[in-house]
Amino acid sequence: MNAEQRFLLLLILVGALATVLGLVSKRARLLPYPVVLAAAGIAVGLLPGGQFPRLGGSVILLAFVPGLVFEAALTLDLAELRRRMLPVSLLATVGVAMTVLLIGAVTHLLLGFSWASGFLLGAILAATDPIAVVTLLRRLKAPGGLAAILEGESLFNDGTGVAVFSAVLATILSGSPSFGDATIRFLEITLGGTAIGLAVGFLGLALLRFAEDAPLEILATLVIAYGSYLAADLVHASGIVAVVVAGIVVARYGAQLGRLHGPQLLGFWSLLAFVLNAMLFIIVGAALPAWTLLPVAWLVLGAFLIMLITRAVPVYGLLALAALRGPSIQWRWRHVTFWAGLRGALSVALALSVAGLNGVDSRVSVVAYGVVLLSLLVQGTLLTPVMRGLRIEAE
Repeated sequence: MNAEQRFLLLLILVGALATVLGLVSKRARLLPYPVVLAAAGIAVGLLPGGQFPRLGGSVILLAFVPGLVFEAALTLDLAELRRRMLPVSLLATVGVAMTVLLIGAVTHLLLGFSWASGFLLGAILAATDPIAVVTLLRRLKAPGGLAAILEGESLFNDGTGVAVFSAVLATILSGSPSFGDATIRFLEITLGGTAIGLAVGFLGLALLRFAEDAPLEILATLVIAYGSYLAADLVHASGIVAVVVAGIVVARYGAQLGRLHGPQLLGFWSLLAFVLNAMLFIIVGAALPAWTLLPVAWLVLGAFLIMLITRAVPVYGLLALAALRGPSIQWRWRHVTFWAGLRGALSVALALSVAGLNGVDSRVSVVAYGVVLLSLLVQGTLLTPVMRGLRIEAE
């Protein structure tokens, strides 16, 4: 079987799995589909090697992440997000910094990673992915404020988390990693991505003015999503920050054009996000097969427990601070926010992007992938019992 046939086989497998997994998730009703996708990725990784083509980390980020991030920005409840902006902004900025520092320090002290590798692992795991959690909240008719906090945190910490990751990785690859160098790189990457996202977002709005039907509108939003990422990446700024900013600009001002709320557009982006998630887990399952986790199983378990415990610090601390200056945040909401901090597609893509890089501890990508799998399988499976135990569905 040649390379073209293997790639076609991969596309067919992805399509078939996406259909089957969608049916499984729908039948299970309250089972988050990323849990099923993670199980499918494990199964693919256990197949005999060499059957599927391997894609580079930069291709993974360019092909998958912009679509996933833009879809999240497009479906935000902006009115509710404005009311909850204080807790969201704290979790997505201070919370990300605390997560990276805590995971980096504790994995260095307890698991034996170097300081640089510990902080890189923390940066990979800093971004949460509670998209499936928000879906569950909506099915349970939970308060919109709780969904806004979870979804807003996920969207914004995608940008800040990847900017931190890029800064930490760049300073490691420079050969002389330092906190000061990483901080300067973070500011340059973030500000550059923000500026490009604003420019592409408003240019995209001008393009949308001429979109007379759904296919043209879909094409315009695809150009905005992937164009903003590529433009930022070409000047070594944060592509994810650019996509987040461009997506919010389009979601905020595009509605004034009388667009962006048609069922065809939102249906397209919902389907694209599902297929991208499915394909990503399959590709990573082939590139980082589950059997590679066995030699570092104790590191994976230790890193998962560290990630889970350290999340309590920013969640309970920052949400308590936000409640003093804004709308009250019930303790039940705080418990759900803590447990719903799943790691998902973005962390998987970042883990794959550092696999095999010279100067990077080879254990980082494997341990990060293992932590994401545990996060989805453990936290994701127990989400419904936790929410029902806290009577979230009763509100």
